[in-house]
Amino acid sequence: MKSFILPGGHQASSCAHVARCVCRRAERSVVLLSENDTVDPLVIKYLNRLSDYLFVLSRHLSAFFKAEETPWKARI
Repeated sequence: MKSFILPGGHQASSCAHVARCVCRRAERSVVLLSENDTVDPLVIKYLNRLSDYLFVLSRHLSAFFKAEETPWKARI
């Protein structure tokens, strides 16, 4: 992989990308919560690994459904 992949392609892979975004948001919220309250570090690690899995799942689904993946290109 040489660039970021934009969500899209097949509906299933897009749903996995959206789930990953929600998981990352939850991870950021838990990290923020851990600044003031006690949070088991495994929770943060779990959310991080779950978002990794959802990214790999979205790539797998794109390949399975032979959907085109769109690489992100900077506007420079």
